[in-house]
Amino acid sequence: MKNSLLAAATSILGLALMLPSMTEAAELKVLAGGSMTGPLNELGPEFERATGHKLVIHFDSTPNLIKLATSAPFDLGVVPVDVFKNAEAKARFTAPAMDIARVGYGIAVRAGAPRPDVSTPDALKKTLLDAKSIAFLPASAAGAYVSSVFERLGIGEAMKAKTVVQTSTGEIAKAVAKGDAELGVFLINVLMAPGVEQAGPFPAELQQELVFTAAVAVDTKEADAAGAFITYLKTPAAVAVIKAKGMEPG
Repeated sequence: MKNSLLAAATSILGLALMLPSMTEAAELKVLAGGSMTGPLNELGPEFERATGHKLVIHFDSTPNLIKLATSAPFDLGVVPVDVFKNAEAKARFTAPAMDIARVGYGIAVRAGAPRPDVSTPDALKKTLLDAKSIAFLPASAAGAYVSSVFERLGIGEAMKAKTVVQTSTGEIAKAVAKGDAELGVFLINVLMAPGVEQAGPFPAELQQELVFTAAVAVDTKEADAAGAFITYLKTPAAVAVIKAKGMEPG
């Protein structure tokens, strides 16, 4: 893993030779889904070193990203595809949008704790009902899907009483690691964190991938630089980092 990341970082340094020539360095305001924090925090500095541009990335949940996209200036987004389901927000981006990463859902427990069975819908239902508490972020695209799974399993009301609501994706695994919640239920890559271990993905019958899509803002004054960052996110080196962070490209 370390060798693959080192190779990715090394090849990213050649990025400046692959992207369109820029006459001036730009500062790019980027709207990004909270679950993209890991990949973009690693890839951003490499892009900045290779191009001279500066990234100012605001990570947030889908409802807040929609509000920001429709009320404040920005240059590009790397956001859950659900943002584009809002007509007003979609109108703030140029076409075409480009899929960057996707990831499914899973369950995490505190490191060293017994790993419950989540291999079938019935097993997952029992595990969730047996848990004293769960942590996730309801006010997000991923959280909305988790809630829909609870409803499909017929345990929506029971889970509301067990939920330890988190305010950001990064807090989910921390709550489990600290013992504030017995289970973390969210996107698999978010649950790859110190102090927690994967119990497993959702069973196939309940699994779905959340797609993160990138597009340039319609009114940006830095369209070339914004487009260059999106191009960079599709390079082999960037794809390697995305995979290492628990996501799949495109």
